[in-house]
Amino acid sequence: MPTFEHRGATLYYEEFGQGFPILTFAPAGLLSTIAVWSQPSAPINPTTELAKNFRVIAMDQRNAGGQSRAPITAQDGWHTYTADHIALLDHLKIDRCHLYGQCIGGSFILSMLKAQPERVASAVLAQPIGRVGAMPPGRSARFQAWAESLKDHPEATTQVLDAFNQNLYGPGFVYCVDRAFVSTCTTPCLVLAGNDEAHPLPISEELAKLLPNCEFIREWKTGDALTSARARVTEFLSKHAR
Repeated sequence: MPTFEHRGATLYYEEFGQGFPILTFAPAGLLSTIAVWSQPSAPINPTTELAKNFRVIAMDQRNAGGQSRAPITAQDGWHTYTADHIALLDHLKIDRCHLYGQCIGGSFILSMLKAQPERVASAVLAQPIGRVGAMPPGRSARFQAWAESLKDHPEATTQVLDAFNQNLYGPGFVYCVDRAFVSTCTTPCLVLAGNDEAHPLPISEELAKLLPNCEFIREWKTGDALTSARARVTEFLSKHAR
């Protein structure tokens, strides 16, 4: 089983195909696992579609219901996940790669771009999460569903989970970075627009405007638009594979 240990976490990953590496982050929020790539919620499955031309790496995020597990603390936040992602690249001895992420994967990507931009050749952000306006009181239904899915985590008390929730989602916008950072991020990016409450279209549009080197696809999830988007994603990644 392809797992490794990192700062008390056990992280599980899989690899598909050969070529320039792409580290991928599946949708489903804090329930992001490799298996989600095969579900209808992921119109583009990089583990099958991009593996024809690239070395695709997928992973179960910590405590997402898959095979990655770690303690939960009140200090955890986006930096915790980013440390996992960097550790995986180090474990695989990958100095430079593409990033492809859907949903929460967009924030994972932006957090990585802030931490180690030199390692990222380009990035595809598919329906990135974000929030327009103030944070509603309490936990979201999605966070609560994740919290209720936790097994054998006695350390995850109400106070710890509330702090974790605030660390992740308190800031707003795309949660992990602010607009000032995004406006200085020169990594080539391709944004595939979101269109619902968790992935607001205005967030996708603002990201595409703020990022200095960005392409934007508004329609991409079904039919001819999906066929076109698949081809454009492959073309974009191939162009920046260096």
